Amino acid sequence: MKDIIKEMYEPCLLKMGFYRINDNKQFNQEGTCYTISPKRGKGNYWVYACDNLFAISILDLVFYEDLFLEYPQSQYLSISYYDSVAGEELNPYKCLSHSCTKVHIGYNNLYQISCHRNIPICCTNISIMPEYYEDYLHARYLGEYEDLRNAFISIDGSTDFPELVFLLKQIKNCRSTGISAKLYYEGKVAEAISLIIQKAKTQLAYTVKKISQQDLDSLEVVIAYIDEHLAFNIQLAVLARLACMGTTKLKYIFKKIFKSTIFEYILKKRMDHAEHLLMSTDLNINQISQNVGYKKASSFSDAFRKKTGLLPNEYRKAVMPK
Repeated sequence: MKDIIKEMYEPCLLKMGFYRINDNKQFNQEGTCYTISPKRGKGNYWVYACDNLFAISILDLVFYEDLFLEYPQSQYLSISYYDSVAGEELNPYKCLSHSCTKVHIGYNNLYQISCHRNIPICCTNISIMPEYYEDYLHARYLGEYEDLRNAFISIDGSTDFPELVFLLKQIKNCRSTGISAKLYYEGKVAEAISLIIQKAKTQLAYTVKKISQQDLDSLEVVIAYIDEHLAFNIQLAVLARLACMGTTKLKYIFKKIFKSTIFEYILKKRMDHAEHLLMSTDLNINQISQNVGYKKASSFSDAFRKKTGLLPNEYRKAVMPK
């Protein structure tokens, strides 16, 4: 790829109604900034690219209507952190969630994404190209290089990676210019990859034994129970009995497979179901809170705001057709 921005980013951005601006005051002047057409939304999409090696992008925008987008993508590895988002990736389906690391691997396939109207999309992303993770790193660290894809996949959905989150926020706040900025971004990308490799090795070190097929089957029973009992008080002891294992073992295996604690998984499922009910039903907030396992609507509203940044009524007003 000779020009990452023109070949990878600009065709997609133009399709979504963005256009380039030269008077960017929100982000670093070293990058290229695009703004969304006022008819379609508000906000900016900023990109910085280093030759054909990597790109850094920052999103801070909102669409006024639901957006469905599909476009052919090249080969690349990316890591993102969302402060705010509401939507889904399709084929395969994956709900976009904030406050966790999100990995995406492009392999010359068709990318499909759906974003919900009036919900802010705030994200910082690093994407590295094959020229970086296959050619450059392989040549520079001959004999030590390992395929980065497995390391990236291992941290997808992680909610306990504060070092990487802090690094991405540093990138977002960088205002250096000239060679200072270029060296800064190069260093931060290398540091991010270093953190991901080390995180993957640490996770592998905790795998003391192979998880048996019987234990995997038991987890399916636990997941099915959780999905069917979101409206009830789900107790760890009950889940452990269903899985025919102790609570310590259940928590360990669950975290290894799903990259989240049982509590985090239940909370995410409840909030995802609440979003669906707010968009597709006329149930009031108290009824929805009962449907997703909260006795008090106020407790549900607090939890929902922590996930989406909006109160349930605000979310419903934002996503419902006018």
